[in-house]
Parts: sequence; C-alpha cells; structure tokens
Amino acid sequence: MTTTPDNAPTIDGAALLDQVEAFHRRFNAFPSEAAYVAVVLWDAHAHLLDAFDSTPRLAFLSPEPGSGKSRALEIVETLVPHPMVAVNASAAALFRAVSGMDGRPTILFDEIDTVFGPKAGDNEDLRGFLNAGHRRSGVTYRCVGDGANQSVQAFPSYCAVAMAGLGSLPDTILTRSVIIRMRRRAPNEPVEPFRQRTHEKQGHALRDQLAQWANSVRRSVEGTWPAMPDGVTDRPADVWEPLLAIADAAGGAWPERARAACVELVTAAKEDDKASLGIRLLTDLRDAVFCGADRMPTAVILECLNGIEDAPWGDMGGKPLTSRGLSRMLGEYVTGNNKPIKPRPIRTAAGVPRGYYAEDLADAWTRYCPPPPQKSATAATSATSQVNDGADVAEELPGIRYITAEPATAPTTVRTA
Repeated sequence: MTTTPDNAPTIDGAALLDQVEAFHRRFNAFPSEAAYVAVVLWDAHAHLLDAFDSTPRLAFLSPEPGSGKSRALEIVETLVPHPMVAVNASAAALFRAVSGMDGRPTILFDEIDTVFGPKAGDNEDLRGFLNAGHRRSGVTYRCVGDGANQSVQAFPSYCAVAMAGLGSLPDTILTRSVIIRMRRRAPNEPVEPFRQRTHEKQGHALRDQLAQWANSVRRSVEGTWPAMPDGVTDRPADVWEPLLAIADAAGGAWPERARAACVELVTAAKEDDKASLGIRLLTDLRDAVFCGADRMPTAVILECLNGIEDAPWGDMGGKPLTSRGLSRMLGEYVTGNNKPIKPRPIRTAAGVPRGYYAEDLADAWTRYCPPPPQKSATAATSATSQVNDGADVAEELPGIRYITAEPATAPTTVRTA
C-alpha cells in the first residue's frame, strides 16, 4: 500500500469522479445515466478493495455483438490498478495471479460468454473462483506438491472483476454483479474513437489521481456502513455498499446520484432477471396458469405454459417443456411443510390424472416471486381461458373438465361430469 505524501495537494473527490465520468462519456455510449454513475464508482472502488468486505462484479452484457462491451472494458482498463485482461483464462491461472506477490490484479474478462455460454461446459472451477472472490474472506483451495507429498493450500481469491459478453451469466454471478445492459449506438450517440497511444496516457493520469485520492480517504471509508435506499437489502445491498461508500466519501452530487442509480439498476435487474428459470416458472404458474384455481392437471399446465408466447417453455433445448422437466424444476422448491413440490393425483369423474395443487406452491410463490400484477375482476388471461372453461378443457383433453376458478372471494371448486 502506498501512502500519500504530506505535501501532496488535496484532491476534490467529487470533481475527480466528474472527470472520470467525462472520460467514459468520450468513448462509451452507456444505456443510461445510472450506468455511467455505477461504472465510475466501480472504477474508484477498485483502488480501495481492502476497505470493504465485498467487491461487486461489473458485467457489461448485450444480446448482440457490436454493442460496445469490449470498448467499455478498454476504458475501465486504463483507470483501475494492475489490470489483467483475460480471455478464456483458466481458474488456476486466475487464482495464482490473485495470490501472487506482484500486486493483486483487477481482472477484466472479455468474451465471458465463451466460458459460460450455451456451448461452453460447466466451468465450475471458474464459477467457484468468481463467487469466492466476491468476499474479502474468499479463498480457493488447491492441492500442491508432488505425488504423496501433497497438501491443501488456501489461495486468496478476493479481487475486482469486470466482465463483458453476449447473453447472460450464471445466476450466482449475476446476483453479485452490477449489470450494464449494453446496446448498439444509435446514430445520435456519437463517441470518440479510442486511440490507445494517445488516450491510454490520459486514462492513466486519472488512474493515478484515483489511487492518490483513495489513499487519502481510506481511513474514513474503512468500517463505514452507507445508508441504503429503501428496499435495497440482502445481496443487492452487498453489491452496492462499496459503491455508495465511495460516493459518500467523494461528496458533492455523488451520494444522491449513486443512490438513484442504485435503485434504478437494482429494479431493472429484478425486472429483467432471466437467470433463474425456476423463479420464472413459479411466476408464470401463479400469474398465467393457476389464476386462483386450487389444483391443475399436469397436461393442462404444460398446455398453458407452452402456449405463452414470450416464455421459454415452448423451446427448452429445442423441445417443449415436458412433465418430467416440470417435475424436476418444481422439485427444487418445497411446500410449506418443507417437503419437495411433487405432482399428486387429482380425482375427477373422468379419472385420476396427476397434477399440482396451489397449496403446495403457495409457500414458494410467497418467497420467490415478485408481487402479482394488478388485474381487474373481469380480466381474463388467454393462457388460462381453456382451464377456466370446462368446455374448452374438454376440447383439448376429451372427457376431462376439472377446474372452474371462481372470483377471488369465493372458494375454487372442482367440477365433475
């Protein structure tokens, strides 16, 4: 750790962050003001890692190439300490770099989709490294030595990591990340071309000022617990705590801007989160399938799910969701009695098909799903009209007329022929 000389000029933290933001704006077209705020604070936090208990991952993601992700990493590279650009780097190489004696690197992982994308393997070692390194106490255990003379050694994994890639990331990494959803520049969003020989020096000058300012505020930042915006708790609070602490130390408009950005990006992450298919399944079952019914045959559930146009259920690896796949996914969750959710017999006049009961799903709905959308009493969903109308169900599944969902104040009944 370097120290600031006694005669060094005092750096205005807010003005310095303004300059860093202006530098990003010259070369990056981020999707929102909140994105600029978050990235600038992340750049600064990389100089103060040991002042915090955790470090958020920074994820530049987009659905298509040419959205500025790699350029964003290039600019970040000029502003953070000991940048290490990684493409297809192994977990072993990364944890040895982090635990080396040459200074802890800031890892910049481009093309992360080649590691965690649909055509890649599981890469559990790298996933474990990225997850463990989120916490200052995180370590990676490896056997070292030859033959029978091996011993288990703990390698520190705590480091700042920024990533760029197509698509999404494993949910365990996404929930530890500040997510910037990049998009292609519009014609009215010009940026300067980045010329490394010229502009890298300018970025390095800002990097050196960030390092100097970080040393000057280190003691005031250590052990602080910044006030979180209402509703930001648990993992999102862990992610944003270091960034808000940086904003508070800088002062000026940054504390207010940081909290506004926090709320905006955390809310967007919740609304756009596609990491957990399980949560999407539970939510679709509640809002588009059951809709107040107390039980539902598996065949009808699958018919409804596979008919939702913007849902993934009609194309799960090239095939529609099956009863086995549905059972496997719901079996990861438990009922209010702490038992796995499983299909049960549903007795009807036409037979005893297997299906699911709302009472078994209710606890998972409460714990994992966002609040249900507000609907009028007369609203009907196209995905479940066949379930709420006995005649329509009979057309799809001859001889079966199972459920009529009554108004919310009335109990749900099971009709028989």
